[in-house]
Amino acid sequence: QVLLAESGGGLVQAGGSLRLSCAVSGTPVFLGAVAWYRQSPGRERELVANITSNGDRNYPDSAEGRFSISTDRARNTVALQMNNLKPEDTAVYHCNAKRWGREFWGRGTQVTVSS
Repeated sequence: QVLLAESGGGLVQAGGSLRLSCAVSGTPVFLGAVAWYRQSPGRERELVANITSNGDRNYPDSAEGRFSISTDRARNTVALQMNNLKPEDTAVYHCNAKRWGREFWGRGTQVTVSS
């Protein structure tokens, strides 16, 4: 069983930064892909950052140049550094891990960006 627990969300003004963290248990963080997704009311869940077991990172256009995903093997965590935040980044951010043909999700952390 893989458990994911997000933290670090909050309220920030536009242009500010936040760093989200996801504590991973039940599997080493580097064994497979881990990712951050977000979902806001009325919108589908969307990928904001992904890192593979090889360390390859992928971002959608909306996050490229502003968001950065990283893993910490010692702490077994996945971080999402978000800079130059915009009101449209407001959403619940979820951590995701793919293992053994399954997907695991955290409960999410709320990020609110005020204009």
